[in-house]
Amino acid sequence: MSDETKSMKTIVADSSILMHITMKLSDGSAADSTKVNNKPAKVNMGDQSLSPAFEQQLLGLSQGDSKEFTLAAKDAFGDVNPENIHYLDRQKFNSETPAEVGSIVTFTQPGGEIPGIIREVNDLSVTVDFNHPLAGQDITFAVDVVDIL
Repeated sequence: MSDETKSMKTIVADSSILMHITMKLSDGSAADSTKVNNKPAKVNMGDQSLSPAFEQQLLGLSQGDSKEFTLAAKDAFGDVNPENIHYLDRQKFNSETPAEVGSIVTFTQPGGEIPGIIREVNDLSVTVDFNHPLAGQDITFAVDVVDIL
């Protein structure tokens, strides 16, 4: 394949892409970036790992392209789902697993482990939020297409 042909390759509905992704919160602070460890993410379009709105933003981009776009919470990491907030018995926590607001605890369940953030602690219960930490927030994504595989 000549360089000219290769550079004309664009992202389509079933492309595999190597790209850097930087996520910023609405206040402009960085939430995460693949550039921190210089390891671009490999993404397969259409495999449900990205929201349809995110994939729509990538269509037509070529290797070397950069794009920044903002997605509403429902199209980024979803809205906060009240069913993912659980109240656990305070006695389930101990010195090995302390109940401290803001700490992340991991629970094992069928199919793997699920992390939750402790939101509230009182005498009887501990409120654990199993929503994605970025759920409910509009996120600005900056993508740099490294390669289209």
